Amino acid sequence: MFPGRRARLMGGCYSSANMITRRTFAAISLSTLLLAACSKETSSSPGGSKTDTISLNGAGATFPYPLYSKWMSEYNSKHPNVRINYQSIGSGGGIRQITAKTVDFGASDAPMTADETTKAAGKLLHIPTTMGAVVVTYNVTGVSAPLKIAGDVLADVFLGEISKWNDPRIAADNPEVSLPDQKISVVSRSDGSGTTAVFTEYLGKVSSEFKSQVGAGKSVKWPSGLGAKGNEGVTGQVKTTPGSVGYVELAYATQNKMPVASVKNKAGKFVAPSIAAITAAGAGIAVPDELHVSITDAAGEGAYPIASYTYILVYEDSPDATKAKTLAEFLWWAIHDGQKHAEALHYAPLPDPVMKKVEARLKTLKSAGKTLLAGS
Repeated sequence: MFPGRRARLMGGCYSSANMITRRTFAAISLSTLLLAACSKETSSSPGGSKTDTISLNGAGATFPYPLYSKWMSEYNSKHPNVRINYQSIGSGGGIRQITAKTVDFGASDAPMTADETTKAAGKLLHIPTTMGAVVVTYNVTGVSAPLKIAGDVLADVFLGEISKWNDPRIAADNPEVSLPDQKISVVSRSDGSGTTAVFTEYLGKVSSEFKSQVGAGKSVKWPSGLGAKGNEGVTGQVKTTPGSVGYVELAYATQNKMPVASVKNKAGKFVAPSIAAITAAGAGIAVPDELHVSITDAAGEGAYPIASYTYILVYEDSPDATKAKTLAEFLWWAIHDGQKHAEALHYAPLPDPVMKKVEARLKTLKSAGKTLLAGS
């Protein structure tokens, strides 16, 4: 029910909606006409003078797309001369494009590997922007109540070792639910995905068998099941496939009114994904100087176990001073004013200690050696 790798145009005369349904994205077919109507090279600043339009291009993770969409629309309303085009193509694609410098910024839920970092044309920085949850969503005939599932059971479902919804190991944690004798159809990502990296990292932590057979990463070889592109694709596939189960970012399941499971955490508690539970997962885990860290399978009774930071990837030193300064200013806005939009879209705002570290990192951004945000 979703368009997959379609480019999402933000800013200018086009403002994206928050609801991620096929009906919403169908409106993007009008973007060519709308952009044509507002494609002048200059626009009026609040003071009435003419200001050159600045266009920024980014690509990457689908995980934070609902929030990034909102940010880019809001930022354009305050800065009409800034247009930001973000292609929601998956973390793997975002890393490839920023490495090749075909975009001004990339986006990924999974930190770049050492090998990926060495391929970059310069020093790339990870800028944490928000925290979110990877949720287990399902389409079980006759079941609408939230299910409970332990990590090792979930791993065996995705390994194909548990193949029916009424399997005794699932039923044991859901005695109040009448589970059908229905085949489980696993839905996973077919593209390079930070959401997959987060999900498989978690499953590898709770199941040694999963770790040895499948491993962790943006692209893994699943034993069986259906594949779909993007969080949108997995959401649509699960929604239309009876008996299916998949993993998506919380916003996609919530906005499509799909059920999500409570997952047993490290403390032995079944925890539903929520802003509080995502925040609890990040609590007590210090973010190191490189500004990326795992928060899956976190300690704490209230912690949701499949939570993650997500990152914007930017070059520390960029040749185009105008674009670099505009991007730095947008990122500064995003980690401050932009955070107020997070909770409504089911993301957790950055913790204050992390925000302070991000502020310091943004102040190191430069163009031709000249600092861009020295006065912020």
